[in-house]
Amino acid sequence: MSLFPIIQPETAEQTVDLPLCREVKWDYENNIPVWRGGEPVIVSGAQAVLSWAYRALQVPRYRFAVYTWGYGNECESLIGTAYTDELKQAEAARYVRECLLVHPYISEVSEVRVKFDEGTLRVSCVLETVYGEVDLDV
Repeated sequence: MSLFPIIQPETAEQTVDLPLCREVKWDYENNIPVWRGGEPVIVSGAQAVLSWAYRALQVPRYRFAVYTWGYGNECESLIGTAYTDELKQAEAARYVRECLLVHPYISEVSEVRVKFDEGTLRVSCVLETVYGEVDLDV
């Protein structure tokens, strides 16, 4: 027993066995799920993580009761702020990282590039997942 139970000694990286990630396949051009034979198509592995990440970046955090408070992003809060363009881009990049890193299959978000284009936020980044690297463009 430790005098400070909240402080734990550093140990070797703990690995948790995660089940195979499975999600609904997404049509990125039309922003709708893919259906076949009246049922949604299910993908697994890196494609499933990419599908989840794409959808998570589409949802404003805290707006819809159907989602947990950890799901979605806060980029919408930048609308109408008097921040400089550089600060808005830095904040948007931070919000993107926070949004994506809640997923247990994503260990790192790198090369985040954000661009405000006529009222639309464009995001591209590289996700380091348990299945390898995947590129995300939203």
